[in-house]
Amino acid sequence: MIDLNKLYQYKKSFGFFSHQLIYPEKLNFHPREFEGVFSPEHPAYEAVNQYWKDMHEISLSEIQEVYTHTFDFEQKTTLYMTFVKFQDKKERGQMLARLKVLYEMFGLEMPSSELSDFLPLMCEFIYAADWRDDDRAEESMNLVLMVIEDGTYNLLQSLEAISSPYYNLVLAIRETCKACLKEGVETHA
Repeated sequence: MIDLNKLYQYKKSFGFFSHQLIYPEKLNFHPREFEGVFSPEHPAYEAVNQYWKDMHEISLSEIQEVYTHTFDFEQKTTLYMTFVKFQDKKERGQMLARLKVLYEMFGLEMPSSELSDFLPLMCEFIYAADWRDDDRAEESMNLVLMVIEDGTYNLLQSLEAISSPYYNLVLAIRETCKACLKEGVETHA
């Protein structure tokens, strides 16, 4: 089960993750994006700090090329969290519908051009939605984190196999999610 207080504590982290997982623009790499969000005590500090350093060693056009090649042309590194598991099976459609209803229930209007399992959208939901004092929050956020944890498991392995600079960002997402679980809850390795 999820610790909603911890998740709330790391809300800004999910905003950062969301911004880093959309098509790269210069503003995404401004120091203010990182500063004030991650301290050395953050459970994902080491991974996210390495990601930040790696990205600042290459040009914006190189980052854009890596992003496009990694996330737009490779099925194994898709940012759609239910795709690898379900592909085009009806279970995926059901999960997409559940997530869409969940977002709308908390006031997030879904972009018509996007699917509800898009990782940047899921991170943005955790960051932007007003779920803190809602009776439905625990069950709902549990579902969101479960989909993220499940989808990023294979994504992380695929990014590691191609030595992607996005590996550490996805690792940071997983470590942040793991830190939001109550003691004794198992996750993928």
